[in-house]
Amino acid sequence: MPKFVIAYHGAPQFSSKEEGMAHMTAWKAWSQGMGAAVVEPGWPVGPSKTLASDGAVSDDGGSNPISGVSVIEAASMEEALALVKPCPHLSAGGTIEIAEAMDMEM
Repeated sequence: MPKFVIAYHGAPQFSSKEEGMAHMTAWKAWSQGMGAAVVEPGWPVGPSKTLASDGAVSDDGGSNPISGVSVIEAASMEEALALVKPCPHLSAGGTIEIAEAMDMEM
């Protein structure tokens, strides 16, 4: 079954510790609700650097920095989108990028 990389963009801001904890509880419930489709539940990431083709390095990942990644399995992009649409990251103001992982011999 194809694997899909989910890249979370933006870092939701919460007005209280309790609001942040509620978000994480909702995120964990969403992730667990996908069951066996979850290959890697995810890694949050810290501040990033962007490396340009000319070798220039810029801070913080540009205008829409990555804030984490997950990997899921789904039969199609449409199925992957259906699994990801309820993600609480979206309702907290973030965006999500989804791409099918290519099966390529290296």
